[in-house]
Amino acid sequence: MSEWLVLVLAMVVVCGVVLTVTVLKQRRIGEDDDPTETPDVIEYMTMMIGVVYAIVLGLAIAGVWEERSAAQDHVHAEAQALHEISERVRSYPPAVRDRVRADVNAYVHQVVGAEWDTMASDGTLTKRGTTLLAKVRHDVTDYEPASDFEAQAYQPLLDQVMAADDARSARADAAGPTMPGTVWFGLVAGGVVTVGMLFVLQIRRTGREVLLAGLFSALIAFLLFLIWDLDTPYARGLSASTEPFMLLFPGAH
Repeated sequence: MSEWLVLVLAMVVVCGVVLTVTVLKQRRIGEDDDPTETPDVIEYMTMMIGVVYAIVLGLAIAGVWEERSAAQDHVHAEAQALHEISERVRSYPPAVRDRVRADVNAYVHQVVGAEWDTMASDGTLTKRGTTLLAKVRHDVTDYEPASDFEAQAYQPLLDQVMAADDARSARADAAGPTMPGTVWFGLVAGGVVTVGMLFVLQIRRTGREVLLAGLFSALIAFLLFLIWDLDTPYARGLSASTEPFMLLFPGAH
């Protein structure tokens, strides 16, 4: 089932629950009930709860978006470093150059294929990817430059191998969920409390009030879904993509 379909269903369910509870509660209200009797302190508490929860939601969204952007930067840095290795190795003899490029392409193919699926499902990297990157490192470090021109290209190649390895390690660190379970508990509990305060304010008299209550509940459901969707940087709908690898290595599709 599509994640966006799940979002729509969740928003409809939340909105439906709020409207149903509102209608059922209204039927049980006596004719002598006065909705203007809500104490001022309750209205003030409701306002403060809404403000605090809005701040918490904003911080949560900003945090997961920042992690998602950092995850995409790791992918770009890794792809760029591997591309530099493929280009800079042109100063080496054809046999060495072709071997390095073939091993780089094999590693990229592993990353955009099996390894990306593993990150999305398990939040980990593959041993095969680690082995292939180590092979690229050995290709570069085990070759002894035969001329000054090759020697000048040797150290920059080592730097790019190190940069690719660092970016891979950073990608591994960002592969799992970024939001702790305690934060999720606070977000969900805060949403329940915030929506529940609508009934304390006696939102039940007009169709307009009922509609606004439902839309407000659906909005909170959408924001929670957005946080959940961004929580895992390399999975779900708004995750970091393999586009940098695809652009620099067209043959890796």
